[in-house]
Amino acid sequence: MAERAVRVFVDSNVILSGLLSDRGAPRVLLDILSLRLPFLICLTGRYNIIEIERNLTNKLPGALPVYKGYLPKLGLKYIPIPSAEEVRRFSGPISDKDVPVLVSALNGKSDYLVTGDKKDFGRLRQKTIYPLKIVSPSEFVDSIIPGLIKPYWT
Repeated sequence: MAERAVRVFVDSNVILSGLLSDRGAPRVLLDILSLRLPFLICLTGRYNIIEIERNLTNKLPGALPVYKGYLPKLGLKYIPIPSAEEVRRFSGPISDKDVPVLVSALNGKSDYLVTGDKKDFGRLRQKTIYPLKIVSPSEFVDSIIPGLIKPYWT
């Protein structure tokens, strides 16, 4: 019997970093996600998409067409923006601007939240109060992906 697909929530900073650089773990992760492997379900939040588009519009408007062309290739499933009540319930342990990201990952029943935000999410990485694991792009690419792929190679 096939194992359940792993649900991977990708934070805005990973999508932006992977889009703007042709090397490094964020780019490798996006390239892997673009393969649409059957054992990975890739998620992000509508909140994240709004954040990405706002940043690109303000700082790199020339990159918007590249972003809009590349994004569909990732096959991301979008988690709706969390309600104000959900955000209030989870406020406290991280920056207010990042609470909707955490809630979106939780609402998406994610197994992993992949983020490059060490400052805010770093404090939550070792805590087991959430039913997901918070990892950096390099941790996901170097440590988790090989374990997910191995059953398909044997």
